[in-house]
Amino acid sequence: MQSDKTDDTLFTPTSNEILNKELTDALVNGVNDIKNFIEADNQLDNNNKIKFLRGLNEALLGYLNGSRNDSLHYSELPPLLAAYKQCIIPERDNESVENNIASYSYEIGNILLHTVAYGSNIGAERCRDIVMLKYCDKYKQKALYVLSQHPELPFADSLVTVIARRDPESLYTYAAASNQLATKIRQNPDALVQVISKMSQMKTGRQLFPFLDNIYHGKISMDDVNKVMDDDVRYYKLLVQTAIDYADRKRMKDTPMAMEGLDAKLQKKAIDPFINTINGLHDVSDEKVRFKILEPFSPEELYYMAVVGEETIYTSSYVKGIYPRIWQRMKTPKSDSLLMSVKFNHFKKWIKMAANYNTLDDFLKRMDQSNAQVLMKAFVNGLDRTESLEDAVDVANSYASIKDETIQRLILNQVQVNLQQAQHTNNQRATDIYSVLNTLFLSMDSSKNIDVSQMLGIPPVYLMPNRSLRDTSGRIIVQQFFYGDKDGQTVFGGFLNSFSNANWKITPSAEWVSVASTKGVPVVIYANRPLDETKGLDAKAQADLDDYLYDKDLAPTVVIHRGHSYWLPSTIDQLPSSAEVILLGSCGAYQSLDKILKICPSAQIVASKQTGSGLVNHPMIYTIMESLRQGNDLNWPQLWKVLSAKLGNNELFDDYIPPHKNLGALFIMAYKKMQEKRESVAVSLK
Repeated sequence: MQSDKTDDTLFTPTSNEILNKELTDALVNGVNDIKNFIEADNQLDNNNKIKFLRGLNEALLGYLNGSRNDSLHYSELPPLLAAYKQCIIPERDNESVENNIASYSYEIGNILLHTVAYGSNIGAERCRDIVMLKYCDKYKQKALYVLSQHPELPFADSLVTVIARRDPESLYTYAAASNQLATKIRQNPDALVQVISKMSQMKTGRQLFPFLDNIYHGKISMDDVNKVMDDDVRYYKLLVQTAIDYADRKRMKDTPMAMEGLDAKLQKKAIDPFINTINGLHDVSDEKVRFKILEPFSPEELYYMAVVGEETIYTSSYVKGIYPRIWQRMKTPKSDSLLMSVKFNHFKKWIKMAANYNTLDDFLKRMDQSNAQVLMKAFVNGLDRTESLEDAVDVANSYASIKDETIQRLILNQVQVNLQQAQHTNNQRATDIYSVLNTLFLSMDSSKNIDVSQMLGIPPVYLMPNRSLRDTSGRIIVQQFFYGDKDGQTVFGGFLNSFSNANWKITPSAEWVSVASTKGVPVVIYANRPLDETKGLDAKAQADLDDYLYDKDLAPTVVIHRGHSYWLPSTIDQLPSSAEVILLGSCGAYQSLDKILKICPSAQIVASKQTGSGLVNHPMIYTIMESLRQGNDLNWPQLWKVLSAKLGNNELFDDYIPPHKNLGALFIMAYKKMQEKRESVAVSLK
């Protein structure tokens, strides 16, 4: 059939043979049935018969266009033809087809109304309103845009009332405008719409909005919020109090309105001024001075500051500031009491952070063992119920950080319980998640002899072949990022000193240096100079070096970040996708693995969970570079044994995670590979 661009007697638009047969039958017999029905109707004159036959052709064209554009399923053909036929008699008898249109899907109703057969039906105007309402119901995020284009729609008031409860944030935005829809919203008599409209007209409306649900229910007034609005401490405290209240209601299966707005405002206020202040004083040795701004806050308020500021907080701000002060402020420093007081809100993120900063063992020891076991089981459960993989990655990362073998066994057992349940219920997403975690966790036990790469179909994680890092000229290109603060300048000098020997040649230039091997495999390290960061000269040097490498077709396969954690986002922004090995020398760099893997999906990453140290970074980098120069593969287990012997007395080395123990990164790689394989199989079956 020409309808699927194949000149034969079959309509085969899908890979499903059974569905194709049904569609072919509908297209041949169904269409012929309608044609015969039209031709046999003696009450239709010739013009009307032509109208219905032409309309049928238009309906089929609408179906083909819709299905090809993915706005309509191919399986909709039989019901579309049935609907077309059902509407013929009422249209013939000059009756409205609105009852018919109301019973059809949006797509079918829309196609029918765009044909000559029903576009001028006596009830066409009402039918279009019905179809528009169905569109707004199906594409909920577009409903307010539709109303802004058609504020006169008869269902506008009732739909605004629904949207106020479903998406108050968007309604607030539209209510603040100066157009017909905004006027209509402000005139809506619904009590909630009135509260949102009033806020939208106030200069302080955005600061009031996070408290919408409690204001609407009379638990707090706008004046109560306005009284604390100009006081950062009191406003933050009110945000936390509201977040705990909402979290408690959510546990009771009640979902407060505008929770997203509350979370966003809470994060913004926690970061600025509080986290930014303690981060900015990272060079101040007097902790009383550095953490003075935290004095007014309760354990619960400090807890929220940590979890909502996860991506901003420095390692020392968490380890030396927020975490210990939580226990200092509690009369009885019990960790389960802390979680109960915050209604377990964000508890998975808290556990993940504690694991990443090596405080999880301490946290779990602050509660009864039985409660710790219940908590960690809850941490592992339900990983398939969220749209993202964040919770699963957190579990993977946390497992590698736990020193208590009892807790490790508990997590592994719970993963296996969830895997068995997922397989029993044919839950594919859960099966994939828990099967990957199970393999990764078992591989941590060397006695199991599990080859993660082979089992999960991902690139080798124990080894990076030397040849895989070479370009077509046989060179290994390394790019190292330095920053122009005082520490960066000191570290840069140490870097040059460590390579000042006969095996390497240092070539200086105005904005960067190149350090090239003089024997063995050609390895060239390009490092920007740490020029004055207050004038942005270090950023310019990096950008110019980026341009130089690009112009010379030099693609770095090894990238090294040197500098504090607050410089890491800048390095990530410039990270070349060619990088296969990435060494992160900053504090808490382990927190940024997900961002890095989005740019370099198969990269092997070395990162510290806590404090990055030049005393670790210098010998580690030099050992790796020497290994590459000598033509050796990067065998991470062996390299780690060598480094452990060199750095065994440096306790900070224990916080550096090599690629083969980087379970979060491995999970992301393995899960994505699993999905790609499944999609490939699906395509091959089409």
